[in-house]
Amino acid sequence: MPAAPPTDPSRPLAGVGVLVTRPAHQAEGLVRLIAEAGGRAVRFPTIAIAPPADPETLAPILERLSEFDLAVFVSPNAVEQACAQLAARGIAWPAHLAAFGVGRATLAALARAGIEARAPAQRFDSEALLALPDLRDVRGRNAVIFRGDGGRELLAETLAARGARVTFAECYRRVRPAVDPAPVLAGLARGEIQVVVVTSSDGLRNLLALLGPPAREHLKRASIVVLSETQAQLCRRADIGAEVCVAPEASDEAILETVKACRGSRFSL
Repeated sequence: MPAAPPTDPSRPLAGVGVLVTRPAHQAEGLVRLIAEAGGRAVRFPTIAIAPPADPETLAPILERLSEFDLAVFVSPNAVEQACAQLAARGIAWPAHLAAFGVGRATLAALARAGIEARAPAQRFDSEALLALPDLRDVRGRNAVIFRGDGGRELLAETLAARGARVTFAECYRRVRPAVDPAPVLAGLARGEIQVVVVTSSDGLRNLLALLGPPAREHLKRASIVVLSETQAQLCRRADIGAEVCVAPEASDEAILETVKACRGSRFSL
């Protein structure tokens, strides 16, 4: 049975089970916030981060890093993996190379790495980043985009259309982890998981593949929190989610507030 509406305003998620599908090494902050709000976080990573299939394809790009004029990091994973590989090769970040980050968590990762980066003051997505004055006129400039294998092409296509020469530095792979779905399937069947947090399109696809067809009916009754309208559309096409709520950004705090709001809207139905 769904959880009853919470009565303690300091514990707005009391009695609510939240499935957290973030990679295992990135889930701790959100799990802690859910617990502080009275909820019960269920860890079920549907993405794992691995080095590139062939790390040597990245080496020539890193070795000519000083030739680039601007660098864009699309995620904290891109920062962590790229900086680890730079450190392994003894390559320092060029002083002239302007860095940009998509998302507050990416900026925090860059700060931890000692790289000063620029980002929009509001909205933390690729569209907002591309609206920055520093990225409006990039004619003749060399740009490198640090990312995982694949991903959205909007940044590269827009920068190229504005006259930049764009290079991809694919510094990690997203893989499907080996996890046991049985506890999650049982929790869904018993109504103990009311909210599912999904933070990437690949993570959503892996969630459905890992849980299999038996979970579809249960997922139809859950609230699903995603990070983009693209992910929301994937949920609708998969016919899952009694409601699908889009968080304004990928930070743990923004996701938590969206979980609260998404769950709260169910009580008013």
